[in-house]
Amino acid sequence: MNVFADDLDAFGVLVGAFLALVGLGTLVGMPWQYSDGGLVTVFQILGGVSAVVIGVGLAWLVHTQ
Repeated sequence: MNVFADDLDAFGVLVGAFLALVGLGTLVGMPWQYSDGGLVTVFQILGGVSAVVIGVGLAWLVHTQ
């Protein structure tokens, strides 16, 4: 039984999962500890969270189509 419709479906899910893991790695690595400004910290957290959201959304979108 094949879970994916074609090879590009599997590739899209893998790219989405990779992007989500990169976002989580960014948040766990705490890059904001090296910045002095509060605004920079907000953008770094927002970037990590948005990478997770985009990755999960991409994997979900590709797999449900």
